[in-house]
Amino acid sequence: MNLSKSLYTKGIQCSKALWLKKYNKSVLTPPDDSALARFETGNVVGDLACELFPNGIEIPYTTNFDEMIKQTAKYIDDGIKYIYEATFNFNGILVLVDVLEIHEDSKVSIYEVKSSSSVKDIYVHDTSIQYYVLEQLGFSIVSANVVHINSSYVRGDSLELDELFTIADVSDEVIALQENIPTTLKEFETILEDKINEPNIDIGKHCHNPYVCDAKDYCWNTQRAIPEYSIFNIFNLGSKKQIELYSQGITKIEDIPDDFAMTANQAQAVENYKSKETFINKEKIKEFVDTLTYPIYHLDFETFQQAIPEFKGISPYQQIPFQYSLHIEYEDGTLEHKEYLALDGIDPREQIAKRLVADIPNDVTVLAYNMSFEKGVIKRLADLYPKLSTHLLSINENMKDLMIPFQKKYYVTPSMNGSYSIKYVLPALVPEFAKAYKELDGVQNGSQAMNAFANLGKLDEVSKEKMRTSLIEYCKLDTLAMVKILEKLKEFKGVIKRD
Repeated sequence: MNLSKSLYTKGIQCSKALWLKKYNKSVLTPPDDSALARFETGNVVGDLACELFPNGIEIPYTTNFDEMIKQTAKYIDDGIKYIYEATFNFNGILVLVDVLEIHEDSKVSIYEVKSSSSVKDIYVHDTSIQYYVLEQLGFSIVSANVVHINSSYVRGDSLELDELFTIADVSDEVIALQENIPTTLKEFETILEDKINEPNIDIGKHCHNPYVCDAKDYCWNTQRAIPEYSIFNIFNLGSKKQIELYSQGITKIEDIPDDFAMTANQAQAVENYKSKETFINKEKIKEFVDTLTYPIYHLDFETFQQAIPEFKGISPYQQIPFQYSLHIEYEDGTLEHKEYLALDGIDPREQIAKRLVADIPNDVTVLAYNMSFEKGVIKRLADLYPKLSTHLLSINENMKDLMIPFQKKYYVTPSMNGSYSIKYVLPALVPEFAKAYKELDGVQNGSQAMNAFANLGKLDEVSKEKMRTSLIEYCKLDTLAMVKILEKLKEFKGVIKRD
């Protein structure tokens, strides 16, 4: 065999995914912007975690793994206490240990570094194959550990690595897996011996757990023609019900039998989809619209996260607001736009809090889509800046949620695919806006916005200004989209049902 620890853990999730990775990579979905950002975060966290184990030596990465293995052996013989990316091979199984601690009498400890805030089962499998290889090579292993981010850590004036990271001893869990590894490796070997025929493995929970598999689109859409909106998207329809339908060859909503047991809400969603009709509850929409008083302040935040908090008072992965867009809609239809985009490299929170207070009076209707997010951002700012808290909290008290008419099913149309996410609501009500997002330059969605701001400091001044313009145009479109959605809701008053 020729396996790395990443291929081993891929096989643990699904042996078909392992086979495809080895022999048919072209069908796999390449990583998107979010995945690439996670990989970069992982690298940064990995480098910083090495500082917990000072004065070590890193094995430089090269495709010549034999050289890396040779260099590792030399450093062990030289008595180096910590080796980063220590490299070993046993029977074709290649592992790079993030941090290897060398004790006396050839005893070692393994440290696997993860940018996650907890220990996941797949991390234990990752560590267990490293343990297996080293044990087979004759090492006596003192402990196996997962080093991960402590999400409850709050940064002070300086970064405290001992508080930022948690070292979890997973030796017992790793040792418990050792007896199964030879069997698992034999199964992988058997599967990989056939380079022509991919394993016949059906879809299931493993397609999403512990990660969304990069073969999912191939297995679900290409091979099984499962539509974008299928039985697997029906809200709160449990896995047993999904498996029951799938085992009968049913994946399309329109093929679900009329007498299939579901909750009232699920049955209504299915019926709405099957009918291909648009349902509008004019009374409820009118009630919602009538709760809004002019002027209406349409608000949308953009936030980013840091695994390693850069600013005082921030925890790992805390949502940090860096931008907002505000469309102010007056009763005569006039629109006024205000915006804020922080400078990169500084803590944006105080300035954004001050600008919010300046831009939004404390007694006006503020409209957001899925307002729990905006409220959470404002509540954290209020907690942080007591002098501004009264005004900030009054903004929250006057906030309304534009999601309500869709969440409560006052408006349902088949193209929304049973969802009330703005991702589906917007193109259903204002289809020209879906095109408008695609025509934006540089930033077309929230993930791209988050990554763009986080990386502004790496750009030259010309590129930075261009990206800042892209961020402003994207966020501006978000609140203008809300204006257009509300405009459509106002039109529906007086309409009960439309085909």
